[in-house]
Amino acid sequence: MADSTSSDSLSLDIDSFSPSPQEHIIRTRHGSISVSVYGDQDKPALITYPDLALNYVSCFQGLLFCPEAYYLLLHNFCIYHISPPGHELGAVPIDPDYPILSVDDLADQIAEVLNFFGLSAVMCMGVTAGAYVLTLFAMKYRQRVLGLILVSPLCKEPSWAEWLYNKVMSNLLYFYGMCGVVKEILLKRYFSKEIRGGTQLPESDIVKACRRLLDERQSLNVWRFLEAINGRPDISEGLRKLQCRSLIFVGDMSPFHSEALHMTSKLDRRFSALVEVQACGSMVTEEQPHAMLIPMEYFLMGYGLYKPSKLSVSPRSPLSPSCISPELYSPESMGLKLKPIKTRISMEI
Repeated sequence: MADSTSSDSLSLDIDSFSPSPQEHIIRTRHGSISVSVYGDQDKPALITYPDLALNYVSCFQGLLFCPEAYYLLLHNFCIYHISPPGHELGAVPIDPDYPILSVDDLADQIAEVLNFFGLSAVMCMGVTAGAYVLTLFAMKYRQRVLGLILVSPLCKEPSWAEWLYNKVMSNLLYFYGMCGVVKEILLKRYFSKEIRGGTQLPESDIVKACRRLLDERQSLNVWRFLEAINGRPDISEGLRKLQCRSLIFVGDMSPFHSEALHMTSKLDRRFSALVEVQACGSMVTEEQPHAMLIPMEYFLMGYGLYKPSKLSVSPRSPLSPSCISPELYSPESMGLKLKPIKTRISMEI
């Protein structure tokens, strides 16, 4: 609840008003897909797509458990969490006779999800493999995407090293399931070395929780998603034609850091910004979610969205893009290395 001792801060007890998700299984031309809906469906839509072997619980929970981010997003949006096929909570193995989907098929599934809910244009947030799928969706269905918030995104085809690494993981998943080696490979993909721990440092609670959630994944469903991502084409040259604004986050210790820099260089600099987060791996949403707050606030200002100071206020701002101040949205002002807590304090003083 709000702290009565301070009028300048907002402390929220998330559990006291967190809505229960509405779970939907939607049949598409490319198979069924799970969508968890949070919030008022009369509000503008934000769709999310997680990284490999994750779903919204393991990929976006850290961000949404951050009270300010939770309120910023849930106040302005209805959130539609899309899980990759077979990655939802309680998923069963996909029929082995069913063909493996391509990244184009996954992007087309998103369009069918929007049709199911009667959504015309949406804001998108994706992490790594999910960021690639949403970027491809934005390129194929330009009029249906208002903005992209991408975390450690991919845009090039796999390098030989990544392709080989993924093939090793793919074979292990297929023959041995979600074994210890696969989990270690995935955790290195998601998190920085500091929170993964080692001989001198204990493993963090975030990593322990993620390890437990990986145990719940159906290994052959993860294998299917990995095969699709490992066969992705290079979409770099089409990025400049995107008609929406893009906000990119990447941890400076992410294995995909150089990929995010490459993607930023290909986007139109007038409508994109890069935020590099210090001492962080790929999954900024879990490892350092506070680093996303200020950039997201500025980003949403460009759409007439903002975070009010009082819970009792409930405006419904339309997602009609407006011109955002260059001082707030230029890569020079936003494309800096953020230390989440220190940056937050210095901005508020």
